[in-house]
Amino acid sequence: MAEAELATVARPYARAAFNTALEAEQLAEWARMLHLLSAAVESPVVEIRLEDPAQSGRAAAKVLTDLLGDDLSAEGNNFVQVLADYDRLSLLPVIAAQFDVLKANHEKTIEVSVTSAYDLSEQEQATLKEALHRKLQRTVALETATDSDLLGGVVIRTEDTVIDDSVRGKLEKLAGTLQ
Repeated sequence: MAEAELATVARPYARAAFNTALEAEQLAEWARMLHLLSAAVESPVVEIRLEDPAQSGRAAAKVLTDLLGDDLSAEGNNFVQVLADYDRLSLLPVIAAQFDVLKANHEKTIEVSVTSAYDLSEQEQATLKEALHRKLQRTVALETATDSDLLGGVVIRTEDTVIDDSVRGKLEKLAGTLQ
């Protein structure tokens, strides 16, 4: 299935999980459960067991619920069972990612990744965080990294937006224009 199709199929499940978590005031717990489930289904050993055509949906669900045991609530176990019944366990990584977006939108937070050519000082990070907060109208969770190949400037990534204000990016754009 194409990535867009996976997202479309996963969306109702992510919304259902989000609404259940929101009603129970358990957003953090559900996020943790979904990430554990996501990591489990991406594990090569578990993935082989889940893809076994001789295994029923109930058996596949049991693999996950036995593996994660007390890390899943009763509602989490039920969610796994519903996904297994409809052969959707492989969607768990996409569901977890969509749940995170719904949670962040609800909490008015956004994760922003900033890659710069040099380490940003605490003051630079605070200034950037405040500017992004004003622009995006959300609380910003800033993650920074360095990449000396950028030569200078920064690359800012958030959800589906990338702002490349690096020297390397500008040089690549100029090279593309000249060709």
